[in-house]
Amino acid sequence: MKRTTKAALSLGGAGAAAAGLLVWLTAPGRAPREWKAPFLYRNFAHRGLYDPALGIPENSLAAFRAAARAGYGVELDARLTRDGQVVVSHDDDLRRMTGRAGEVHRLTWPELQEYRLGGTQEPIPLLSQALDVLCAGRVPVILEVKPCRRRRELCEKVLALLDEHGGPICVESFDPLIVRWFRRHAPDILRGQLTSQASDLGASPLAGFALSRLLTNFLCRPHFIAHHTGRMALTVRLCHLMGAMRVCWTAHDRSWEKKNDAVIFEYGTPPAQYR
Repeated sequence: MKRTTKAALSLGGAGAAAAGLLVWLTAPGRAPREWKAPFLYRNFAHRGLYDPALGIPENSLAAFRAAARAGYGVELDARLTRDGQVVVSHDDDLRRMTGRAGEVHRLTWPELQEYRLGGTQEPIPLLSQALDVLCAGRVPVILEVKPCRRRRELCEKVLALLDEHGGPICVESFDPLIVRWFRRHAPDILRGQLTSQASDLGASPLAGFALSRLLTNFLCRPHFIAHHTGRMALTVRLCHLMGAMRVCWTAHDRSWEKKNDAVIFEYGTPPAQYR
């Protein structure tokens, strides 16, 4: 009987320790309500309010102007060129959006100016140009900082542009080391960890498992979790219960408004705010 009791206590202690470790690994950071307020219950146009049928390509100044006119928040992507300019482009490989071979990180800004988006005359914009449009329209912005080898340089230049433009802008990334950089160097900027199902993350099985379950949160303590609209792991739900804002991407109907604090949408024209 005594041995059974000791074994049960030992198992119970091990279980409590494991639960405590899981909470420590996945716990989010804390952000005051006023930091979150510009982003709460807002619909954010994914890569701007783009519409190829109207000749408005994604991540273009035209798409950002359209979103600002409609009152939407905007989600957009930042990458670094070979000569150190921060540009707006979701893909590093330019073929999908321009029909031409080339990779953003291998091209200079003058070379990129020769490219056009989606068969239109819209150029690939600098991040500074996009922020000029969006900050003038007082549009809340979710800025995805893309993973790259020159991580520190990209983060430093993005932060300098955010300081210059001001306005309600938060940052997010799939790379927890980028989110950690902002935690260390700009702790007063709302920051988020992007995630999805492990099979969608394009990482090794081990890294995909850790990222999809937010086991890297101890590095960066994100204020919000931006999760794909598909199935989420229990640890993501745990992170929400511990206070992380819930952001989803990329919604194609309004059902996601009921489950999230902010929604990144694509196509359609939902209301700019939903509460």
